[in-house]
Amino acid sequence: MKHRPPAPVSDDDARLFREALGDQVRAFDPVEPTPSAPKPEPQAHMLEADEAAVPGELLDMAFDPSMLEVGEELSYLRDGYSPKLLRQLKRGQYSIQDEIDLHQMNAATAQACISDFLAEAKHNGIRCVRIVHGKGLRSRAAGPVLKVLTDRMLRRRDDVVAFASARPMQGGTGAVVVLLKGR
Repeated sequence: MKHRPPAPVSDDDARLFREALGDQVRAFDPVEPTPSAPKPEPQAHMLEADEAAVPGELLDMAFDPSMLEVGEELSYLRDGYSPKLLRQLKRGQYSIQDEIDLHQMNAATAQACISDFLAEAKHNGIRCVRIVHGKGLRSRAAGPVLKVLTDRMLRRRDDVVAFASARPMQGGTGAVVVLLKGR
C-alpha cells in the first residue's frame, strides 16, 4: 500500500478545530532541531584490505617467476622483416588506430575477442592496434593468463608482422602494440 502525504489543512478547518477545543490547547514554542553529528571521514577500506593481503600473496607464489616475470616485456618480429621495424614499434613511432581491453575477461572470451578484433581491424585497413591484457597481478599461482594467451595467439597469426609491449604511458607491460600486415 502506497503512503500518501496528508492533504493541506484549510484555514476554515483550522479555525473550526481551534473553536472545538477551546482553551484546552495551547501552542508550543518552536524548538530548534538538534544539530546532526558530523559525518565521519571516509576510509579506503578496499585499499587497506589490498595492502594487507600483499605479504600473504607474495609468499603464496606457486608458479616460478623466473619462467615469466610479470613485468617482462613482450616483443616479436616475423621472419623476413627488418629489425628496424620492431625498434620503431617499441619507440612508439606508429600511431595506434584502435584498441581493445581484455581486463575482467576469462581466457576463452579473451581469445574470441582478440580474434574478432584483429579480423575487424584487417577488414577496416587498420595497421596498428593496442591490446590491453593487464599484468596478471591478480592471477595468483596461474601467472599472467591473458598476457601469455595474447603472446601465444599473436605469434601464431599470419597477419601479425610484429608486436611489442607498449610504452609506459600506453600501458607498459600490461599492453601490447601490434603491427598488422597491409592489404
